[in-house]
Amino acid sequence: MGFADLSIAEIAEDYDLPVDEVFNLCNQLGIAYKTDKTRLALEDAKAIISQISSQRNGLGTNDS
Repeated sequence: MGFADLSIAEIAEDYDLPVDEVFNLCNQLGIAYKTDKTRLALEDAKAIISQISSQRNGLGTNDS
């Protein structure tokens, strides 16, 4: 598995989100992390970005 060379903090900044929101996405998707500086595997970064895009397009899932 390759690395995307993106950290949680960088994704939060790129998508204008609070870091805690990206942490929540990681938790929902089962993505392990230690800090906001954690470098993500390529597939994990893609999953987070896909989820952000879906939510912004009104296609997010509702788990309730």
